[in-house]
Amino acid sequence: MIEEFVEVGVVKELYRFPVKSMRGEMLQEAHGYWHGLDGDRRYAFVRSDNRSGFPWLTGREVPQMLRYTPRYTQPEEVADSPVAVKTPDGRILSIHAPELNQELADAYGKPVNLIKIGRGAFDSQVISVMSTATVAELSTLIGTAVTPIRFRQNILIEPFDDQPFVEERWLNSSLVFGSEEEGLRIRLNRRIPRCVMINIDPETSEKETAVLKTVAQLRENCAGVHSSTERPGLIRVGDVVKLVRV
Repeated sequence: MIEEFVEVGVVKELYRFPVKSMRGEMLQEAHGYWHGLDGDRRYAFVRSDNRSGFPWLTGREVPQMLRYTPRYTQPEEVADSPVAVKTPDGRILSIHAPELNQELADAYGKPVNLIKIGRGAFDSQVISVMSTATVAELSTLIGTAVTPIRFRQNILIEPFDDQPFVEERWLNSSLVFGSEEEGLRIRLNRRIPRCVMINIDPETSEKETAVLKTVAQLRENCAGVHSSTERPGLIRVGDVVKLVRV
C-alpha cells in the first residue's frame, strides 16, 4: 500500500488539560501516546453524590473551575510530577491541598473527591483537533470573538487553504505531524458534539448562551473533531501537518 502525504497546514497551538474542566496549559511540544497527549486530563474531581456514568465535577456545575490553572511542576517527568493549581484569586495550591478540595466542594454544595486516572478522564476519544479558520468562522457566526481555549482542543491547526471546518473534510483520514518517521500520527474519527461547556468564557466564567445556540443551529451541534493515536510520537508548534492519502 502506497501512501501519499499532502501538506495541509501547520500546528499553531498545543494544549493539555492536567485537571478535567480546569484551564489548560499551552505547550510548545508534547508527546502523544495511545491515551492522548502526555499528562492530558489525568486528574479529575468526582461528585460524591453522583452515581451516573459521568461522575466528574465540571464547569457545568461549577463554571469558575475554568479559572483554576493547573500545571505540572516537573514537565520533563509528567507521569511523576506534582501538580500546582493557581486559584482565581492568585494563590498557588497543591492539587492535593485540602483547601482546594473544600473550595470546590463549597462551590458545588456537596463533597467532592480528587482522583488520578492513568488513561485520562476523556468524554470520548483522546485527542481533539480544530483549525484556526474554524475558530474565526465561529466568531463571525456567533457575533462575538471566541478563542480556541473555549473549545478545549488539544491541537489547533492553521490550514493552508484557510477554509473553515476543513478538519471535517479530513475525517476518516490520518494526519502526521513533523517527521514522517517519528512524528505523532493520528486518525480523525468523528465530529465533536458540544454541550453547555462552550458557553462558559474561560477568562471570566460568565455564560454566553449564543455560543452553543449557534453551534447547535448552524453546525448540527458539532465543532472540531475527535481523533485516536495511530502512532505515538512528538508534536511541536510549527510542525507541518501532512494529510495521509492511500
